[in-house]
Amino acid sequence: MASDIGFVEYVIEQSQLAARLGHKRLFGEFALYLNEKVVAFVCDNSLFLKNTEAAARLAPDCPMLPPYPMAKPHPMANALLDEPDLLRKVLLAIEAELPAPKPRAPSKRTKARR
Repeated sequence: MASDIGFVEYVIEQSQLAARLGHKRLFGEFALYLNEKVVAFVCDNSLFLKNTEAAARLAPDCPMLPPYPMAKPHPMANALLDEPDLLRKVLLAIEAELPAPKPRAPSKRTKARR
């Protein structure tokens, strides 16, 4: 079942990160980005955190479930939607822990225009 954009907007609102927390559609579901780093996923209208030490430390009670079939378990963080301050803190900690994204190679179209 694909996730609703309304649920994604609700997660962003609850995080209190506004425009800093972006989203992109990903195979009918969504990836949530903070400073160009994937920090969470929305799958089947549930919030799954990136499985990091920060997530384990700050949200230890989140059940570990696969966000989609055949996926590795991730912390399912729907309970954090009722605790906006903790949700924001967890997402910021996950972002701080992740490495910077690698620069993207120019596309073939860009190279052809030169």
